[in-house]
Amino acid sequence: MTAYLIRRVGTSVVIVLGISVFIFLLLHVIYPSPAITVLGPKANTALINAWNREHGFADPVIVQYLHYMNNLIHGDLGFSYVANQSVAALFQERWARSAYLTGMALLLAILVAVPLGIYQAVRRNSVGDNVVTTVAFVAYAMPDFFLYLVAIELLALTIPIFSFEASQSTSLWEIMGDWHAMALPIGCLVVLIVAGYSRYMRSAAMDTLTQDYIKAARAKGLPERLVLGRHLVRNACLPMVTLIGLSIPALLAGNLIVETVFNYPGLGLLFYNSLTNSDYPVLLAYTLVGAVLTVIGNLVADLALTVADPRIRLT
Repeated sequence: MTAYLIRRVGTSVVIVLGISVFIFLLLHVIYPSPAITVLGPKANTALINAWNREHGFADPVIVQYLHYMNNLIHGDLGFSYVANQSVAALFQERWARSAYLTGMALLLAILVAVPLGIYQAVRRNSVGDNVVTTVAFVAYAMPDFFLYLVAIELLALTIPIFSFEASQSTSLWEIMGDWHAMALPIGCLVVLIVAGYSRYMRSAAMDTLTQDYIKAARAKGLPERLVLGRHLVRNACLPMVTLIGLSIPALLAGNLIVETVFNYPGLGLLFYNSLTNSDYPVLLAYTLVGAVLTVIGNLVADLALTVADPRIRLT
């Protein structure tokens, strides 16, 4: 386990460094300096050059990158000249909101997808299985924003059951208590996640049902409820462990589209606003945070699989 962790951490560091170099260079080509944002579009060339020299943007790109990474190691994610605030402060204000939105949707989706996938596997090719499969395919193939807009039109405007806008409160506790405003964005995310997760769960459960230990348990006369509960669920849920691990980036980095459509003040909406405002430091920090969380999610998923399934050996 120790040797595996060392190898994976080393590989992860190399991957993150490679991503950081690529993203830094790409954004630098598009947006080499925030001088115009700070000084205004009417600033002359001499004033812009002086500002760049004073703030290090006149240095070679490699020097700027090394300086940025040194600050990043010490917890400095940069400074947003558009918001006139440190990027770390902007992230700190919003990450809990994104974590609540995605985390609640993920939890509810798992509670629905697991029994739904098992039901489909046990009742394979039945009317219920075909209906659920059709609905899941439609939801899975549907663009995210289209589902959000349809839900707003039907359930917030035509039939005003829910709010068309997510909670705008800055307090997490108030957001958690405002079910009227949060039901629609969370519900839409649940539909999209269940559409994908239930398919994986159905496939895994169908494969598990063909295993010899399931046949042996049934041959011994074990009640079907115990066969499913003791032998099927645990083994069929292994793919879900990987999917949940890969959901960590969205859990902490926010969902860009849903937060933008429902105007939810999380990290996803922050990224969108920064993109429209050419807020280079926020874009860079958000991308790097997403890359780090993706690597961590993969590592957590691999380790969780070894705990859930002792047959897996780390190599």
